Amino acid sequence: MKTASVLIVVALAWLASAALAQNTSTTAPSAAPAPDTCATCGVVESVRYVEKQGKGSGVGAIAGGVVGGVLGHQIGSGHGNTAATIAGAGVGAYAGNQVEKNVKKKAYYVVSVRLDNGRRQSVTQGARPGVREGDRVKIVNGNRIALLAN
Repeated sequence: MKTASVLIVVALAWLASAALAQNTSTTAPSAAPAPDTCATCGVVESVRYVEKQGKGSGVGAIAGGVVGGVLGHQIGSGHGNTAATIAGAGVGAYAGNQVEKNVKKKAYYVVSVRLDNGRRQSVTQGARPGVREGDRVKIVNGNRIALLAN
């Protein structure tokens, strides 16, 4: 009789474990919540230095033309003096325009980031950024790059 009792207990235990194995809702741990996703996190694809030529407003050309004309007028006499004045004004105007463009040029860095969601976003910075290609970053307020720990 003892053997029959033991067999019944073992059979019941086996049936109970089989029933629990089929009902995964009681044995499976609850699904962990998805980690917080960062919509502005990604990997730096490139860091480019950009130099954009300024535009002349005409002030540099006028000032250069006047200075060039004055300097040209001091050369030669008669018809040669007139030609030198005209040539000096032309060269001065061109040089003055180029100087004005150079003074107004803009230099900046463009950091291109491939976001985790697949989109690409670029951030422009005046100073050299402290990130390199392949760095994991977060874009803060749409205009700053924060380096994330890897």
